[in-house]
Amino acid sequence: MSHPYYHALSSAARFGGVADDYVELHEWFDQTKAHCPDARHRAVLHSSFGIYLAQQCFGEVITRASDGRKTPVRLIGEQHVLEDLGYIPTLHEWLRCLQPQPWMTRNTRSLSREFSEVIPPPSRGGGTKSKREPAKSKKKSEMKGATRRPAPRVKTRKR
Repeated sequence: MSHPYYHALSSAARFGGVADDYVELHEWFDQTKAHCPDARHRAVLHSSFGIYLAQQCFGEVITRASDGRKTPVRLIGEQHVLEDLGYIPTLHEWLRCLQPQPWMTRNTRSLSREFSEVIPPPSRGGGTKSKREPAKSKKKSEMKGATRRPAPRVKTRKR
């Protein structure tokens, strides 16, 4: 659908009430059109994640002004996304379509390298089962800015 009002008309036909009962919620889903006026705007809120965000913003149900009845926000959100896309994608499905760009990771720290000396990686050995030595305690000054201590080791069952 091309406009939140038409989604609202569809919601009124499906759930009862009038279009004005639903316009605010459908405008919320399509607010990203102001910044990306093509179909890519849907990547932000047209997913299962966006539907749950709508619940956080509007509550579990809305009370229709026209008749005082309650309608679940999740059902309205699912209807909106289904009308636009034909199914409800996950946020992961949208994000895996993104081509990572250098600016996305330009100022990130390599925490895996930073903490590898503090917390040794799990062994991925072939068939030998050897006991790992416990990590040696380091002074805070040797931890390269780390403020956490290693997590305690949990005993696991042998298979």
